[in-house]
Amino acid sequence: MQPLSRYRWFVVAVFFMFMLLHQSDKLMIGPLTTPIMETFGIDEVQMGAVFTGALLIGAFFYPLWGYLYDRFARGKLLALASLIWGATTWLSAIAPTYPAFIASRASTGVDDSSYPGIYSLIADYFDPKMRGKVYGLVQLSQPLGYMAGLLIATLLSGVIGWRGVFYITGSLGLVLAVVIFFGIKEAPRGRSEPEMANLEQIGIYRFDKKIAIGLFKEKSLLLLFAQGFVGVFPWNVITYWIFRYLETERNYTSDQVLMTMAPAVLVLAVGYFVGGAAGDYFFKRTPRGRVLVSMAAVLIGAVLLTLTLRVPIENQSLFLVMLMATALFIPFASPNVVSTVYDITLPEVRSTALAIQYFIENAGAALAPLLAGFIARDTSLGRAILVICVSAWILGSILLAFTAYVIPHDIGTLREQMRERAAREKIRAAGEIMPVD
Repeated sequence: MQPLSRYRWFVVAVFFMFMLLHQSDKLMIGPLTTPIMETFGIDEVQMGAVFTGALLIGAFFYPLWGYLYDRFARGKLLALASLIWGATTWLSAIAPTYPAFIASRASTGVDDSSYPGIYSLIADYFDPKMRGKVYGLVQLSQPLGYMAGLLIATLLSGVIGWRGVFYITGSLGLVLAVVIFFGIKEAPRGRSEPEMANLEQIGIYRFDKKIAIGLFKEKSLLLLFAQGFVGVFPWNVITYWIFRYLETERNYTSDQVLMTMAPAVLVLAVGYFVGGAAGDYFFKRTPRGRVLVSMAAVLIGAVLLTLTLRVPIENQSLFLVMLMATALFIPFASPNVVSTVYDITLPEVRSTALAIQYFIENAGAALAPLLAGFIARDTSLGRAILVICVSAWILGSILLAFTAYVIPHDIGTLREQMRERAAREKIRAAGEIMPVD
């Protein structure tokens, strides 16, 4: 299969739709928080435990998904993930009690850790110089899914209830499982690397335990792991508590919440693509480009969020403008971190490497919603959001600065490994076509 064929854009389109609908299902619990709390008669700490349960399960399954993606056909595994998504969401919808709901909602975390296979397969269709833009394009689906979930939750929950909303999104997961199973084809691992561009065929590369263990010897990757541990704290706090914050501390009605979050989420979506494109632009000029873009963005986000939460409650227009400005910069790092992980890892362990990255991110940040719940109960949600987000972004920017310093060496090592692999492939191909005397 030629990596530059039009089929690769079909793959991107299917994965975009998968992530869009999956994120709608995953994140709509944010705007549904209040009715769910009222249904089960629970407080912020108990609801924070619901969020944290799914995040912990998702973190636990990342290493397993990563290994499976590097070992077997990624498309078929993604179809399985979509099937699990639909089934577990239905279980959440029928849960009669709080213990049953927290258990069923935790089970939805199994498929939440399935994304490394998407990024790995896309990497085998697009060369390194444009992966940031493609990942940014695919990741547009996450805030747009958030928007879709917001609209569905706001418009339908009052009519069919929050359980009915989950029935709809769970059903969509089952439909997509069929589409992915029959529509997505596997690509040879490493096919799109520039060193392989002129080769007619390449060997089959699968998970290698020795190479996977070697990931922990790469300084830049270890720094990215450390940065990831703190980097997702802000995302989880904002995702799961921003609606409650607007409703209870800024006294917004449901319509005002929708009119505030809708434009902010749209700007957030643009930020993914702009961040990925900026990373590609500077990566072409320096191997440190993607990391420097990420570092600058998280610092700007910390400053803007601080100013945003200090806007007086009565000044809703200024709050919206500042919230949109913050939303533009905070997703910059996401497509660039994925691209950077793949800039320094061999194709057959890329799903594993990204799975480790996400495992560390979610293992740490899974406690963020619960921690915010404790802080909010003793002080306020606004203070909880500000303290957790700004602290995490400042620490993350320091780790990204160290990453930028060491990453040229690891990128150079990968390129040398790929050149050696390409040379071996040429020798193998020459031996296969050599006439026999």
